[in-house]
Amino acid sequence: MALQDDIDKLARIPLFEALGTEALRLIAFAAEARILRAGDVLFRRGDRADGGYVVISGALALEVDDTGGPAPHIAQAGELVGELALLTPIERPVTALAREPTTVLRVPRPLFHRVLKEYPEAASRLQHMMQERVEGFARELDEMRQRALED
Repeated sequence: MALQDDIDKLARIPLFEALGTEALRLIAFAAEARILRAGDVLFRRGDRADGGYVVISGALALEVDDTGGPAPHIAQAGELVGELALLTPIERPVTALAREPTTVLRVPRPLFHRVLKEYPEAASRLQHMMQERVEGFARELDEMRQRALED
């Protein structure tokens, strides 16, 4: 896949759109593509998460357990899986299983941190975006709490 195609795909992902073209170029250049067959496991629940994955093509079923029930979420092309793992060490909360032939782009945490160091303006935009998301989440929680108290 051409570098510019990867940059364009990364730019459409909310977390990455704040970074800017040059920062995305570094990510696209240094990230590693991984091709999965249908049924391949990308990672398992409880695994140490060392970065995120961008679904380039195909789809991943994100399963909380191994009961074979319906997946709570299907990550399609253009989605980022493991966003929080780009910022901090965590365990994977789900198992990611390829539903069909799937290509992902692995963005290791050290690469993401390098981008934020080399492009401080991108880091500032990302911080602002994350702050807005946390504030929105807090408002939603407060609204839910208010509704629960009214019932």
